[in-house]
Amino acid sequence: MILVTGGAGFIGSHVVDRLISEGHDVRVIDNLSSGDESFLNRDAEFIKGDLRNYHVAEMALRDVEEVWHIAANPDVRVSSQRPEEIYENNILATYNLLEAMRKRGVDRIIFTSTSTVYGEAKKIPTPEDYPTVPISVYGASKLAGEAMIASYCHTFDMKSWVFRFANVIGRRSRHGVIYDFIIKLKRNPDELEILGNGEQNKSYIYIDDCVSAMFHAVRNAGEAVNIFNIGSEDQVKVRRIAEIVCEEMDLNPVFRFTGGERGWKGDVPVMLLSIERLKSLGWRPDYGSEEAVRKTVQDLLNEGIIDG
Repeated sequence: MILVTGGAGFIGSHVVDRLISEGHDVRVIDNLSSGDESFLNRDAEFIKGDLRNYHVAEMALRDVEEVWHIAANPDVRVSSQRPEEIYENNILATYNLLEAMRKRGVDRIIFTSTSTVYGEAKKIPTPEDYPTVPISVYGASKLAGEAMIASYCHTFDMKSWVFRFANVIGRRSRHGVIYDFIIKLKRNPDELEILGNGEQNKSYIYIDDCVSAMFHAVRNAGEAVNIFNIGSEDQVKVRRIAEIVCEEMDLNPVFRFTGGERGWKGDVPVMLLSIERLKSLGWRPDYGSEEAVRKTVQDLLNEGIIDG
């Protein structure tokens, strides 16, 4: 049995689909705070539960051999407004899960981390051995999760795969710049507010590439702690993303920029990860950043996203 935390969320639900397609028995635990029950694979066992409760974590691990820990509060902006939510959902929950794994004898964990652990890196593309100095509480919480996992691996003979993501986008995504732009334009097709100056320049990876990268690394890397960046090899600016969204929606709004080099406190305006470590194992992304953006806009429009 494989446990997927956050398996009703954007990335988690795609991981569940892949695991089930490969014939695995899968259990999902999700509190549905940001997940969507409609994303759940019907062939997965589902527990509605919260990993902030240790006993829930221990119960979810019954008969489990491997954990994909994807559950988290993914909103970087929230971390400057309600840091306690980030602590509870990203740090406390991870500790509870690791402790329950230790007591249950589960020794394999795959963890989804983030490019924001690097903060404002001076080296672009940024490799895995670059110093980690996050500038957001969210990035700090993910780095804390990485550190706890590494310590449990070395202390309690576990094995881990840690993935630092660029911006992952695609069908079922329900937060981030593309989703926000679509919602704003459905509310007002004549004007689009863009946070910052629109020059923020980042890497975006399509969900199918992201999932394939994770599975490839798990199968081909065998250290006690395996850390990989996952991203595309190029960047796209926020202004260009806005243009692509407008093209796909057949709109021509006025762009209104809020100003400043970053969209919000803790936002990293320039990000591009080095994926040479993963490429050395034989993996390559199928889509560049701009392709991934356009494909995602089409996905979300086809899914019928509406202003709730």
